[in-house]
Amino acid sequence: MDDAQAVPPLRSIGDHGIIGDLETAALVARDGTIDYLCWPSLDSPTVFADLIDGDGGAFSIRPDLDDPQVMQLYVPDTNVLVTRWMSEGGSAELVDLMPHPEARVHSDRGAQCVIRRITVTRGTIVFAVRCAPRFDYAREVPTAAATAGGVRFNTPDLALRLFASMPLACNGGDAIGEVRLTAGESAWFVLGGDTLARPDDAQVTAEIASTTAAWRSWAGRSSYKGRWREQVLRSALALKLLTSARHGSIAAAATFSLPEATGAGRNWDYRATWIRDASFTVYAFMRLGYIEEAEHFRQWAGQRVMASTPDDPIRIMYALDGSEAADEQELAHLAGYAGSRPVRIGNAAHAQSQLDVFGELLDSIYLSNKYGAAISHDGWQHICGIVDYVIAHWQEPDAGIWEMRGEPRHFLHSRVMCWVALDRAIRLAKKRSLPAPLVEWSESRDAIVADVWANFRHPEHGHFVQSRGGTELDAALLMMPLVRFVSSTDPVWLTTLDAIGERLRDDGLIYRYRNGDGLEGGEGAFTTCTFWYAECLARAGRIDEAQMTLAKGMAYANPLDLFSEELDRRGQPLGNFPQALTHLAFISAAYFIDRRLDPAYRPNWQP
Repeated sequence: MDDAQAVPPLRSIGDHGIIGDLETAALVARDGTIDYLCWPSLDSPTVFADLIDGDGGAFSIRPDLDDPQVMQLYVPDTNVLVTRWMSEGGSAELVDLMPHPEARVHSDRGAQCVIRRITVTRGTIVFAVRCAPRFDYAREVPTAAATAGGVRFNTPDLALRLFASMPLACNGGDAIGEVRLTAGESAWFVLGGDTLARPDDAQVTAEIASTTAAWRSWAGRSSYKGRWREQVLRSALALKLLTSARHGSIAAAATFSLPEATGAGRNWDYRATWIRDASFTVYAFMRLGYIEEAEHFRQWAGQRVMASTPDDPIRIMYALDGSEAADEQELAHLAGYAGSRPVRIGNAAHAQSQLDVFGELLDSIYLSNKYGAAISHDGWQHICGIVDYVIAHWQEPDAGIWEMRGEPRHFLHSRVMCWVALDRAIRLAKKRSLPAPLVEWSESRDAIVADVWANFRHPEHGHFVQSRGGTELDAALLMMPLVRFVSSTDPVWLTTLDAIGERLRDDGLIYRYRNGDGLEGGEGAFTTCTFWYAECLARAGRIDEAQMTLAKGMAYANPLDLFSEELDRRGQPLGNFPQALTHLAFISAAYFIDRRLDPAYRPNWQP
């Protein structure tokens, strides 16, 4: 199958908002159902997974209204989500949030939880409520037992408590209830761990208010005042939800196994920290003035660097707590989104060699040192070890940025990022007056440049190509001017940019590549690449094209300005959601295009 959906999804990927507490995150569908939640951490097993399987567990709140119009929005400058129903017979709104860590600290309860509050704004409405958790990726149906003011869901390994301001009954492993509310009346629900205590009305109201204030305070730290500010801030808020307050790590996405093409088997788990994606996220945060997030990640990454050795170099990805990423498993009992199987957790790519990761890591460390705290002596010694590793291995084939599962190849993007690793290490040594064999490093850096220009060109057209000796294009080449490997106005680069536009672009959609990758079936257009392409156009001085490409890319966001990983031919969302790499690429493109449109823009200005 390609884009045709043999099994219609219960709810589409794009019809969701995200809430979270910097430990985990939940997806809330437009119909008011929480159909995805891992508990208690983002990389823990699910307790709700109806998005992936119709029997995967969900928490639904349904108003009895005739053909209502439904819409979602965020409370401005926050990750507090509002779902609204409007019909002739009445209107209501649902507020969903997970208390911000700072809000929990200042509350009387201090426990991790999900808060849901429904309020009728017009008329009288009856709501049907059903909370049906299915623990351990829907492999366990808990028992449900009534407790004082709520229900306790229990298995031998996990327990959750649901408290409510209305009566609830138990039905198998579910909690169900019905409540009738008139205009101005509310009902609330609080779901959390076994230590959760029952709140009262005032505490629920206070926690909603304090979480709203905490998010607004964080949003207010942004230094970005340019065009598309609301969309840029929404992307920053989405990226923040993917960061771990405890560890400083940054997940690639909130979800697992949402397909890149329905029915094609390209279903991967993104609930881990890719060094590449996280390093790019640090760049986006720093551009917006969020230095603290960059420093927290630098500390997390520094621990990974300090633990690496020449025989065991830094990995391409880690679990959020810094441990080794989980091995890939298939969950045969789950039907998959729109019948897309197999459903996978863990990711076999963690064992791949992807040489580009060293460039992204050292770029983030360089930037953190440039704008934040200086690197320690021991940290620098380990960086030198990484540089030695790059010098020894840059000429080897690898799996590349797109984690192809065929035979390793000599990818141009990997070569370029090896150059970045050496270049940033040299810059850092000079900036901080750190001891380093700069002559040797510079010779290796220059050797990579010579290799790229000699061996990664199309034999007929002269533009850059995906791999050594090949003729195929790759959207990852768009990173070349963005990391300053090549001038954005170099004639060879401009020919490459045009070739990408001709062969990988479908209007506002950009595909990663067209050639085989060792996997069955096709895939969608990669949303990140649209914004890379827009920024490259702007850097080349083609500002009108850049603005139009950016506008088309923004139009592919869902109504809440959230981006999925990929898009089908109709522009409908595919892949894991929301995707960090896309949000940070959008921030970068918007930031640069805004600067380029400034009358005071200086062509030689560097970020």
